[in-house]
Amino acid sequence: MAQKSTNRPARTGKGAGGTPRFPLAAADLSPPQARRDAHAVIEQLGRARVDPYAWLKDDNWREVMREPSRLRADIRTHLEAENAYTHASLEAPTAALQDQLFEEMRGRIKETDSSVPAIDGAWAYYRRFREGGEYPLFCRRPADQAFTGDASVEQLLIDGDALAKGCEYFDIRKVSHSPDHGRLAYAVDSKGSEFYTLNVIDCATGALIESINDTYGDFVWGEDSKSIFWVARDENARPAAVFCHLLGMQVDELIYREADPGFFIGVQKSQSGKFIFVTANDHTTSEWRFLRADAEDHTLMLIAEREAGVDYSAVDFDDRFWIRTNRNGAVDFAIVSAPYDHPAEENHRIEIPHRPGVLILDVEPFADFIVRMERENGLPRIVVRERISGAEHVIEFAEAAYALGMSNGYLWDSPWLRFDYSSPTTPATVFDYNMRTHERVLRKTQQVPSGHNSGDYIVERIDAPGDDGALVPVTLLRHRTTPLDGTAPVLLYGYGSYGITIPADFRTARLSLVDRGFIYAVADVRGSMAKGYQWYLDGKLEKKTNTFEDFVAAGRHLVTQGYTSRGRIVAMGGSAGGLLMGVAVNLDPTLFGGIIAAVPFVDVLNTMSDESLPLTPPEWPEWGNPLIDADAYDRILAYSPYDQVSLRAYPPMLITGGLTDPRVTYWEPAKWTARLRHEAPEGGPYFLKINMEAGHGGVSGRFASLRETALEFAFALACAGSQSAAEGVPSRVS
Repeated sequence: MAQKSTNRPARTGKGAGGTPRFPLAAADLSPPQARRDAHAVIEQLGRARVDPYAWLKDDNWREVMREPSRLRADIRTHLEAENAYTHASLEAPTAALQDQLFEEMRGRIKETDSSVPAIDGAWAYYRRFREGGEYPLFCRRPADQAFTGDASVEQLLIDGDALAKGCEYFDIRKVSHSPDHGRLAYAVDSKGSEFYTLNVIDCATGALIESINDTYGDFVWGEDSKSIFWVARDENARPAAVFCHLLGMQVDELIYREADPGFFIGVQKSQSGKFIFVTANDHTTSEWRFLRADAEDHTLMLIAEREAGVDYSAVDFDDRFWIRTNRNGAVDFAIVSAPYDHPAEENHRIEIPHRPGVLILDVEPFADFIVRMERENGLPRIVVRERISGAEHVIEFAEAAYALGMSNGYLWDSPWLRFDYSSPTTPATVFDYNMRTHERVLRKTQQVPSGHNSGDYIVERIDAPGDDGALVPVTLLRHRTTPLDGTAPVLLYGYGSYGITIPADFRTARLSLVDRGFIYAVADVRGSMAKGYQWYLDGKLEKKTNTFEDFVAAGRHLVTQGYTSRGRIVAMGGSAGGLLMGVAVNLDPTLFGGIIAAVPFVDVLNTMSDESLPLTPPEWPEWGNPLIDADAYDRILAYSPYDQVSLRAYPPMLITGGLTDPRVTYWEPAKWTARLRHEAPEGGPYFLKINMEAGHGGVSGRFASLRETALEFAFALACAGSQSAAEGVPSRVS
């Protein structure tokens, strides 16, 4: 199946604001033209559609996930041709700028960085990086010397750099020590396909004790320090069962197997150490079971049967289960408690009632305190409650937009809570907070070796009116000298699915764009939980179009308010955010000067119609099931970017994917790019880059991943017509 090519030059015309569509495009470079199969007709629910690039999906895709070399030859030839075109027409012309961006971004990273040690009994555990190292080192030191910095007392447990040698891709998903501190378990993936090998080593010697292959990477230790409860994948790579592995035994005990392919299985351990939870979840419904962590009998007990649309989770506190639930109309969640042995609803006691508009995000228990994270009006806060008195106090912050996280680490019988805080202008800080005395101890401030002055930047939070009157929060980061006369380019980021909300945190890489005159904007569109759970419900299923319209409304508002102009916005999103990019550019193609779609979920109808794909059944509650529901079929077809490509003046696009990606398969971005070239040839150019050795998260390694960011930013600068993109000279960076 040889690929054809044409002599049609890449588009180099003008955008809506007079900006060059892509000033670096070379007229003598012709992109690959994929073979079309006009007879590839799919009939479904009395409807028919043509999928002319269906051949790009390898029938042997499951094996390709495990071993990329098994990709069919004609598909590999096409993907390599796409990569070659992208290299010649985008990567090579911007190489000097990419190098400059990379060095800037690397210069903002402390190479010998370390996490704050977390104390557990006699030991304090942490991870750190060596200078020049790509991967973390997992270490421990005596607890009484946790914060001394004495290198001589450190014990190196896992050397990520050493383990990654010879691997094109490497990821450690989880590391956990046994309760007696004698063994360490960690899950590692060397393909990007998220098939994790679970290794157990001896902490004293580092010797490998045992390995379990093809796990989901999720596991917990039993209290005996000899048993591990781990999650197994089924034949479609879904997390579907929990087994108990006893070290030294050949056969694992099946604890639970899920029959419904729409539910993913997980395993957790309570902070008290008393219980092991086995969880089943789709995106809106959950079901939890439990057993005593020290029990020899591994029979599970049910907390509450699954009920469509009821999402709950449990923690162990004050000799009861405290359950975060949206049952009984508690849209933004309430907290109830129930006795261990009889957790049914008739035994529930309301602890925190439902308050509309105040979303309960998370709950962390201690022996004498229970802490919850809430979000109201788009901003998070921490609320601490005392067990005995029930008295509460709030930890609040003053900036217009910020990110907040909390953790109790391994602590249980302790008044110390750890939380981290950052904002788009403020580097991350980590505090230990005494919940009894309200004392704060600063444990770490993120260092920016090349220097950072928060006063050089301005953060704003504005509301963009949507088409139906909804106010969409938009967080803006800009340099204080950036003009607000409509000339500034904007990178507008969006996601808007599964309730995921983009935190307003500190990311040093963004400064390379902001220092060059870009405004960096994040639109919290419906489909996220930025304004509560209802904000999420209003951006899914039959209301999914709100997500896309909100994003376009945010972009238009930035224009009307004088932040930028039409054609000066580069939109960016990944995965489901890539779907957002594909639909937004269909809604208003001239609003955007460029599109960055990372691992984009753009072949929505075909993917949601393929039950064999790992994520399809669990995601029917998010998108609808077009196999049985004609309304869902028509609704998805109406916005699916792959199916809605037409003769439009699309802006330049950078589209990326990963060959071993199990979440958004490589053929989605490949098919979309092929269709864009054929059906909208006057738009673009369209650059496709498929990582042939990685999956959903792109390349691994903390510095190697910056190369991908450098390419994205170089593309954005070129789309904005920046002289610094063409010449490799930054406008505000020395």
